Amino acid sequence: SLFDIPAALLPVVTDCAADFGQTSPTLLGEPLSIGGMAGDQQAAAFGQACFRPGMIKSTYGTGCFVLMNTGGTAVASQNKLLTTIGYRLNGQSSYALEGSIFVAGAAVQWLRDGLGLIKTAEETEAIANTLEHNQGVYLVPAFTGLGAPHWDADARGALLGLTRGTGIKEIVRATLESVCYQTHDLFQAMADDGVTPTRLRVDGGMVSNRWLCQFLADILELPVQRPVQTETTALGAAYLAGLQCGLFDSFQDLEQNWQLDTEFSPALRADTREALLEGWHQAIRRVRSAPST
Repeated sequence: SLFDIPAALLPVVTDCAADFGQTSPTLLGEPLSIGGMAGDQQAAAFGQACFRPGMIKSTYGTGCFVLMNTGGTAVASQNKLLTTIGYRLNGQSSYALEGSIFVAGAAVQWLRDGLGLIKTAEETEAIANTLEHNQGVYLVPAFTGLGAPHWDADARGALLGLTRGTGIKEIVRATLESVCYQTHDLFQAMADDGVTPTRLRVDGGMVSNRWLCQFLADILELPVQRPVQTETTALGAAYLAGLQCGLFDSFQDLEQNWQLDTEFSPALRADTREALLEGWHQAIRRVRSAPST
């Protein structure tokens, strides 16, 4: 009604596991049924078996996206998170809160391709492990503005706290730390909305970095669970198709298929953690285009 679009032009809304037709036989040699459909982050949450309210996943690729299941209730965030449908099955929608970080793995790509400080993303883990602390260096990777919960399109990136002792190692570590600090901002927004997760499931290319996963657990003060299969977006779409074609019968089948690879437990002193976060908050204030509201 708002855009005066005839209803006949709009697609039929179906469940995420449904009969969406078949592929053209010219593509793969024979027609294949299309039985599942989901958005990128919704599929990742489904692949992580986040089926119960309060379960939360975070995907670390070019950007970072946190999705938390809120069950049958569409929670309206008061702290600038997004309300979305996680999935719909058997005519019942399950909702989620979502927080989006624009730059995560893209910051590591910048170190490699833009600055030439590293040759591969994989070497960042070993570099970070060589430092006991980061000498107060912070990177705010607001290369395209700040995402949730700030939503500041005019903010720009900054490298802060530099001294004559700052080198490549400190900059690399600050880049990894920035991903964890930004995730903490999202979790703080969820806490302010009255939601307190007890653990986090992670996936995506960046979580192969054990140092990153451990620092994430330290900053969030939560256990971080990395599954055996970290490409959970593709897995979630396959799960939906599997439910449609009868390969899986229930959520219980999918939950049993989820396998833990490593759990990272918080091990950072509370006063150290608070000092690190205060430094991050100061850095964010310095790159904001306008005071926080």
